[in-house]
Amino acid sequence: MTEINLLQPMHASTKRDYVQRVIEHDKAESAAVARQWGRDYWDGDRRYGYGGYRYDGRWRPLAQTLIDRYGIKPGMSVLDVGCGKGYLLYEFTQLVPDLTIAGIDISDYGIANAKEEVRPHLKVGSAVELPYPDHSFDLVVSLGVLHNLPLEDVFRAVSEIERVGRDTSKYLMVESFRNEREKANLLYWQLTCLSFHGPETWAWIYDKCGYRGDHGFIFFE
Repeated sequence: MTEINLLQPMHASTKRDYVQRVIEHDKAESAAVARQWGRDYWDGDRRYGYGGYRYDGRWRPLAQTLIDRYGIKPGMSVLDVGCGKGYLLYEFTQLVPDLTIAGIDISDYGIANAKEEVRPHLKVGSAVELPYPDHSFDLVVSLGVLHNLPLEDVFRAVSEIERVGRDTSKYLMVESFRNEREKANLLYWQLTCLSFHGPETWAWIYDKCGYRGDHGFIFFE
C-alpha cells in the first residue's frame, strides 16, 4: 500500500480564505444544505459547495497519470466510486479507446447532470454496497468520498472497493491533516466531512479492511 498524493497540486492551485468561510455565512446551515448533494452543492452558491461544477478539462492530466501508473489499456475496465458528474471517467474514455467504464454516486443531481457521453454508464448508489461482482474492474478509484462517511461506513466502503477491484490497481483519496494548522483549515473549509483522521489513522483503517491498493490525501495548507 503506497501513499501518493496525486491531487495535491490541483488542490493547491485554488486559493482559499479558510476563516472567511466560517464568518461570512452560517456554516452549520451551509453544511446541512451541502449534504443533500443536490443542485446547491454542485451548481449553487459557493457557500454550499463547488459554486458551479462544470467540465473544464482539469481532470485529464490525472486520468493520464492513473492510466500510466496502472497500465490501463483498451479492453480494460475502470470504476469511479463517487463519480459526481463523470468528468474523470470521460477523460479516461478520451485517452484509452474501447475502455469499459462505470461510475456510482450518491447524488441524483450529479448523475442527472453528468457529462452526456458517459451518463449511460453511471448510476445512483452508495459506496457501502457496490452493485458489482467480485473482482470485476481493472482499476477502481474513489476521490474525495470516504471522509464524507461515518467511520462504520468507511470500513464498509473500503472493503467493497477492495472486493470489486482486481489485484492492487486501486486508488483512494481523502481529505486529511498533518498538523494543527491543516486540521483547523480543514475544519473551517469542509462542508460534508464526517470522518476526520490523520494519514496514520487512514492507513490503519485501510490495513484493517484488507485494502491492497494505493492511497493519497489532500491537505489544507
